[in-house]
Amino acid sequence: MTQRRRQTRNSIYHYLYETREFCSKQSLARDLRLSLPTVYQHLTELMEEGLVHYSGEQQSTGGRKAMGLEIVADARYAIGVSVTETRLRFVAADLRLGEMAYRKVHHPSVAEMENFGDFLTRELERFIDDNALDRDRLLGVGIALPAVIAPDESRRITLAPTLHLRDVELQRLMGTIPYPLYIENDATSGGYAEWFTHWQGRDIAYLLLETGVGGAILVNGGQYRGVNHRSGEFGHMCVEPGGLPCKCGKRGCLEAYCSPSRVSDDLGISLKEFFDGLERHVPEYETLWYDLLRHLAIGVNNIRMALDCDVVLGGFLTEFLPPYMPLLKEYVAAGNTFEPSADYLHLSNLRRHTVPLGVALHFIKEFLETI
Repeated sequence: MTQRRRQTRNSIYHYLYETREFCSKQSLARDLRLSLPTVYQHLTELMEEGLVHYSGEQQSTGGRKAMGLEIVADARYAIGVSVTETRLRFVAADLRLGEMAYRKVHHPSVAEMENFGDFLTRELERFIDDNALDRDRLLGVGIALPAVIAPDESRRITLAPTLHLRDVELQRLMGTIPYPLYIENDATSGGYAEWFTHWQGRDIAYLLLETGVGGAILVNGGQYRGVNHRSGEFGHMCVEPGGLPCKCGKRGCLEAYCSPSRVSDDLGISLKEFFDGLERHVPEYETLWYDLLRHLAIGVNNIRMALDCDVVLGGFLTEFLPPYMPLLKEYVAAGNTFEPSADYLHLSNLRRHTVPLGVALHFIKEFLETI
């Protein structure tokens, strides 16, 4: 296939991928400035490959009705796996990042499991089998880790505080997965998924609130990584000198104050139980929660001061945040020297499973670029 022909094919597929409205052969030809025979030829090939299909007829006041076209979203899929200290989250995502299947698996502490990689491989195969996923359509498997990964070719985890790991070979966690494999930091994965689905054309700082607290900086659609691939480690900026101990070994980190594990560690209850208690105005819960919000506001304000861009909050804690966003924004605005409001602070549009979806997105984006 010539380069020009490949570019035409790519432009047709991307047009269909990006449109959410009715699209016909005629509108494709008009908007892409292509001849109808050229559009027809490429569509025929894409249909034969199972990548595009007819989606229905357009309403007509007379004459022959135009047939709609759309991509086949599940023609290919990728799997994303989020690894935390005591659980795995598997997501199978179609080409539009829609969830095809999900599973959560609990396990002992990663640091205490000698054969964690084998365990991960077995659970991955079980996830594929139990959900009848077609391996021939699988683009690859992305693994998201709450870890600083060495920027060189050593394939090592430099530090993973919530996993209690330091200077460990990645292979120890990966096992013998027999599919194309991609490994990335969890917050980087979540941030990119958020940007890809809702923020294209704008720069964002993404703050992930999960078992650990991390982040990512997305500029012009790419991640700013920093010299040591440690950019966006917002969880380990100090918000309270000499404050609560953090799993990284320091004191006063944002993660020590704003991680959801603070609820389970300090109170020994689940997030749902905690927020149910907040609604009943349990004094102990309210004290912890408002302290968490005030320190979160300090962290958000620091990010805004340093980067001067929109700040997006993601991770499973954000599922419970909507009722408290006005108060959080009030705290943030009170600490901002330059702005009277905190309209730059947003909740993630992808509240659930953002991290595994984001790491699966690596293979989807790769497919879209090479089709």
